[in-house]
Amino acid sequence: MLMFSVALDPKNSFESFNGDNICKLARKFDAEDFSDQDLVSLAYELRHYKHDVMVLQELRVSTLVELSQLLSKSGRSMVYVMLTRLIHLVLRVSTATTERAFFAVKHVKTALRNKMGDDLLEDSLMIYIERDFVKAIDINSFIDEFYVLKSRRAQFM
Repeated sequence: MLMFSVALDPKNSFESFNGDNICKLARKFDAEDFSDQDLVSLAYELRHYKHDVMVLQELRVSTLVELSQLLSKSGRSMVYVMLTRLIHLVLRVSTATTERAFFAVKHVKTALRNKMGDDLLEDSLMIYIERDFVKAIDINSFIDEFYVLKSRRAQFM
């Protein structure tokens, strides 16, 4: 899917465009949806699409979603039938994959934030509640304590 997204990227005059790779992706991605004739049609459509994008500025978009919307609005989805079908298949899979990834990140962040938040809250409250005691603590005494601990480690020669 990433290869497909990159292959339709209009940057650098379609430097990364490769119609053969897109056809291979269509063959691997969903062989049931694309017959051999559909793959031949897709190859021709990709050649015409590349030419059109080089000539027409309006077809230069940066995402597959924008490309899908543009093809639908301009009526070019009837010209690029196989390309439109492949874009829709890829978008369904990539959207579901992205949603799963964001859900996992949200779940992990919430769990970590709750755990981190509780510990941080407890520590902050302890310092705030016992602020008279904390004011009496000499910071240099902490530094000295850690310095002494460091010298207890075994020295290797």
